[in-house]
Amino acid sequence: MNPAQQADLTQRVTEALAEDIGSGDITAQLIPADARAEATIITREAAVLCGRPWVDEVFRQLDETITIQWLTDEGADISPDQTICRLSGNARALLTGERTALNFLQTLSGTATSARRYAQKVQGTGIKILDTRKTLPGLRLAQKYAVTVGGCHNHRMGLYDAFLIKENHIAACGGISAAIHQARQIAPGKAVEVEVENLGEYREALGAGADIIMLDNFALADVHTAISLKTASVKLEISGNLDDANIANVALPGIDYLSSGSLTKHCRAIDYSMRLRVQGPAVI
Repeated sequence: MNPAQQADLTQRVTEALAEDIGSGDITAQLIPADARAEATIITREAAVLCGRPWVDEVFRQLDETITIQWLTDEGADISPDQTICRLSGNARALLTGERTALNFLQTLSGTATSARRYAQKVQGTGIKILDTRKTLPGLRLAQKYAVTVGGCHNHRMGLYDAFLIKENHIAACGGISAAIHQARQIAPGKAVEVEVENLGEYREALGAGADIIMLDNFALADVHTAISLKTASVKLEISGNLDDANIANVALPGIDYLSSGSLTKHCRAIDYSMRLRVQGPAVI
């Protein structure tokens, strides 16, 4: 995890705890303030474990004396009813952090599980499956981290790190060639990708020197034509309604990338639960 991701993680956990705790966890006040407890987090279904650093940060912010013993690695396949970690510390803090920790864990594990499924569809082809910017608000860097844990790859992180010239940009700039030329003038070192919707646009993007050309919703016959026209200097990406059921159909020689918004926007949360046992005479 790079420094930007770590800073984002800390900030998102702080925000999530503030959102949940508000003016205070009144139910946790039922427990004696000095009560100690042990807890386990269990998965209820098969998944790819992802989100350990977020769980660690949740409980670090609540009480630095809480200890967490992880029983499986980040990115590992886990099975139904498997215990993935044990926690020990202040009972109130464990209960207060439970839902926030599980929310991060279920969402990021869901994303990583989805990514693992996609990656397996193209295993051995050399093609990279890319995510998109279709992420949950506030969880862009977290979900993109989870995508890599699952075995897929990141497209651009945001609007700042690469050009992606799409239909509306082309219309506003007066054409594909003009848009590519302007991009080279604005930021010569940045990659320039162009989304095209037909072979005519593809040929123009190819001639104008795009670094990456995205074939959006191309018919399979047109994909084969695009591959036949491809030059060594350009990368080809296929996008448009790709999911884990059909993505293998377009994993063709000559294609470099397949991108799918479903990786992050359609991921299903994984079912986790936490079980707690108070130490000593206190009863919950």
